[in-house]
Amino acid sequence: MLHGSGTWSLKRENELALNWREVRIRWICGMKLRDKLTCIEIRQWLGIEDIVQVIKRNIMRLYGHVIRKDDDDWVKKCVTLEVEGARQRDRRRKMWKELWTRMRMICT
Repeated sequence: MLHGSGTWSLKRENELALNWREVRIRWICGMKLRDKLTCIEIRQWLGIEDIVQVIKRNIMRLYGHVIRKDDDDWVKKCVTLEVEGARQRDRRRKMWKELWTRMRMICT
């Protein structure tokens, strides 16, 4: 389920959709809402991590690999590459570096 998650662009609606899977975990374990167990307690009981945190960790791991590359490497050059072409009205151009900086602030 997490294959290639280091390259995903994780939005709030994606996080909500992934968190909906916890309801399935509850159902698979045979637990009901009337058992009054939180999702955190269920995850601790099963020994699994929050999927959103795992994805964010994978994104930061990929970011670390890219930052450690040589400056003349094409992958590292893509970090500062500005995307050309049409964009939505009142939207500025984004670079990968800005997205990763934002993700680093969210993860800490």
